[in-house]
Amino acid sequence: MLTVALVTLLILIQYMYFTMRAGMARGTEIKAPATTGDEVFERKLRVQLNTLEQMMVTLPAMWLCAHFFRADLAAILGTAFIIGRFIYSATYVKAPSKRAAGFVIGFLANVILILASLWGVVSQLV
Repeated sequence: MLTVALVTLLILIQYMYFTMRAGMARGTEIKAPATTGDEVFERKLRVQLNTLEQMMVTLPAMWLCAHFFRADLAAILGTAFIIGRFIYSATYVKAPSKRAAGFVIGFLANVILILASLWGVVSQLV
């Protein structure tokens, strides 16, 4: 479970990094609360928001998988999520049409986390 806690912290640190990047990209040109006006800022903001949306699935699924199925698998899939998010971020900012690979890595990690969690929970019910 210690590895899952470490991966959780890394996911949170990654999210904070994406948040800071979006805030810095806002600069002085785009006055809050506006969220449009500069394409690079909009892309970095979208990376931050999409990561937040995905984290709402990843974090509980990772902990459920660790508790009811296998902690090592949960940590590995959480790490895959982090890698996918970095790929997503790098490609979205530079070439948005190429962002699919990073998104798919994180999405598949979430699907496997959910399925493993479901398997673990159902196995204990029967």
